[in-house]
Amino acid sequence: MIRMSITAIAMSVVVAGSALSPALASDAAGLWRMQNGKVTVRVTDCGGTICGSIAGLKEPISKIDGKPKVDRENPDPSKRARPLMGLPVLGGMKPTGDGQWKGTIYNPDDGNTYNATVTMDGNVMKVKGCVAGFLCKTNVFAKIN
Repeated sequence: MIRMSITAIAMSVVVAGSALSPALASDAAGLWRMQNGKVTVRVTDCGGTICGSIAGLKEPISKIDGKPKVDRENPDPSKRARPLMGLPVLGGMKPTGDGQWKGTIYNPDDGNTYNATVTMDGNVMKVKGCVAGFLCKTNVFAKIN
């Protein structure tokens, strides 16, 4: 009898915990504009994780060729013609706490993928990308929708 009660409690905790992850991810969902206005990212719930793609650019046309910007710095030559609009940039962002996720960020400016954390505080999202765990840069985004 006691064993069944403990099992029932444990199952309740697992079910409640799994129900929280999508709620946390949905809190981050929406359009977020970088503080300098350079890029707007659409963050979505990707099954309990969050992911994000480029939804807008301050300067969508390349000064090099006068065409829409592409992923020209990608180390994979077959991906260099991909348009930046719609390009996935946040990936595998798993919840690590209330309003916090950890995963990767792709930077089309240099073609590299970095370990990253996302921290939300109301309508402010901070994205911190790091190389080797200690050389980090944080970008601040404001929710616009």
